[in-house]
Amino acid sequence: MNGRSDSILRLAIPSDGEMYEPTLEFMKACGMPVSRLSPRNYTAVIPAVKGLEVHFQRGADITSKVEAGNVDLGVVGLDRFQEYRTEDGDTLLIMPDLGFGRCELVIGVPDAWVDVSTVADLADLSSELWESGRELRVATKYPRLVQRFLFSHGLNYFSLQQVTGTLEAAPAMGYADIIVDISATGVTMRENSLKTLEGGSVLTSEGCLIGNRKLLHKHSERLELTREVLERMEAYLNAGDYCRVTANIKGLSEELVSAQVLERPDLAGLQGPTISRVFAADGSQGYAVTVLVPKRRLTIAVDHFRSIGASSVSVSDTEYIFHQESRIYSSLLAVLGLG
Repeated sequence: MNGRSDSILRLAIPSDGEMYEPTLEFMKACGMPVSRLSPRNYTAVIPAVKGLEVHFQRGADITSKVEAGNVDLGVVGLDRFQEYRTEDGDTLLIMPDLGFGRCELVIGVPDAWVDVSTVADLADLSSELWESGRELRVATKYPRLVQRFLFSHGLNYFSLQQVTGTLEAAPAMGYADIIVDISATGVTMRENSLKTLEGGSVLTSEGCLIGNRKLLHKHSERLELTREVLERMEAYLNAGDYCRVTANIKGLSEELVSAQVLERPDLAGLQGPTISRVFAADGSQGYAVTVLVPKRRLTIAVDHFRSIGASSVSVSDTEYIFHQESRIYSSLLAVLGLG
């Protein structure tokens, strides 16, 4: 390991492409901003977590770097992990959904194929082509995932053209009949006269965190740093669905106000409301009630507070929610045989 300290945890993140900026933004939102001296530096640090090194790598290389033990952890698209991972290898999926980089690996066929709208139609077409003396030609950057998907959907007669550049032009240029590529909005396919198929989603992908099983099991110092990374990521993701609601409510006692709030236990916070005395200028007795509620239920929560006499309601974002223990870290320990 070239004299590498056992206490240094190495994290690989994308050096370019569509995952680069979102990964940096995610790390910052988790309270772990990356400090990079210049865009030409391929190493960086995260001051908030002492002992954590960042290594910038091509997205297509991160899975193999983690597998080889060059780094301990990696942030990569789930699509690239599933395509490049070694079966029964040392790389494990720690967090499959980091909440950014969402896209789909989908089949795109020419708009002119009016009789092909489902994967079953495509299977019929591939059989017809085979009977006429040729295979359906499929251009993709994900041959393993695509082959597995097509076989599982009854397509047995096709050839894969592995392409590293732009795929959308392949049918128009004549070196492939269809493509299978990553799409976030579908706009690029439509602009190139391609359509997606019903049931033609090979994989739904987003950013994920992967790790090297052997290294994390062997080095307790790195595992402890991994716990800190996971705690911060998980707390940020936990908070994303919630907001903090505070209402001033008149009442004779904390108990009476609490009982009113708890008439709707589904809106009473994660473990119940926090209530504190408000000393009003007019001498009236009231309390400030604070709860965490799902953002999707914000209006319902505000209406509930109004119905029990809230004079004002304020809402603020929640940055982090730490539970009694990290579910992700506990799962990792179990996978490593340390839980």
